[in-house]
Amino acid sequence: MPQSNHFAAVQHDDSHAFPVFRIGVRQRSLFVDSERQQSLVFAPHKDWAAENKELRGHCGCLKCLLFPGPLIQGISNAMKVLVPVKRVIDYNVKVRVKADQTGVDLANVKMSMNPFDEISVEEAVRLKEKGKVSEVIAVSIGPAQASETIRTALAMGADRGILVKTDGEVEPLAVAKILKAICDIEKPSLVIAGKQAIDDDSNQTGQMLAALLGWPQATFAHRLEFGETSAKVEREIDGGLQTLAITLPAVITTDLRLNEPRYASLPNIMKAKKKPIDEKTPADYGVDVTPRLKVLKVCEPPGRKGGVKVKTMAEFLGKLREAGAL
Repeated sequence: MPQSNHFAAVQHDDSHAFPVFRIGVRQRSLFVDSERQQSLVFAPHKDWAAENKELRGHCGCLKCLLFPGPLIQGISNAMKVLVPVKRVIDYNVKVRVKADQTGVDLANVKMSMNPFDEISVEEAVRLKEKGKVSEVIAVSIGPAQASETIRTALAMGADRGILVKTDGEVEPLAVAKILKAICDIEKPSLVIAGKQAIDDDSNQTGQMLAALLGWPQATFAHRLEFGETSAKVEREIDGGLQTLAITLPAVITTDLRLNEPRYASLPNIMKAKKKPIDEKTPADYGVDVTPRLKVLKVCEPPGRKGGVKVKTMAEFLGKLREAGAL
């Protein structure tokens, strides 16, 4: 190979804690030199990568260091995000009550991810695509079939999943306790959860989790903006929109108008099959999921009566008086 003095330089912002590399080819040798360390020989980038093991998903090779993806480019702001996802009856299915009124009939019923949780996964994946998030972890608490819900989240872009297997009904407080234990282990900077599940409409888990962790919370998120250690959350309230500023780590629950979830592509669905899902039990986290509430009866709402047309305001007011509304 002829002698060459050509160099290619890659400059990184010092705030990202990356050295400045120069590549040159001289006398059939490939070497790396750094402004921070003058004599680096024989692939010193591997030593640097070994000291930065938090760069999950990057092998430490020269290509990864010189041509980083969004995760490394935003590593100073990168954070781990936990997204709880719940397996519920598909929102397009008409719910049927059991004949003995002990609950809802789930036999041969299509199940899917809670729609509000889909919005949470979508928001976490978008943050990852912007380079603000290093890893998205999908967590589901439920039967073995809930792994299908996690696979959906993985196909949308989550990195790995945690399935806490339990066959019984798990109340919001027990869910919050399990999520709190997982947060203690995983150390996420952010939890993005759906504001409620469409099966029980409890709207409690996010708030309880924030209380157990002692973290700030912002519910019913309509729009999100993230800084290095804080977030600005625009939330929907009865009177309009309210903007909150919170510090991280924090718990955020999503509303319908935050985003529109993507459809998982076939290649991503195939890739999701290879992504890891850790299986745990509530006992592994020291949580008792015994129900504290007893359901007495489940019944369908009464059918709506047909309305009537009125010709005059006086007749309209008379109908209201008859109904006891006036």
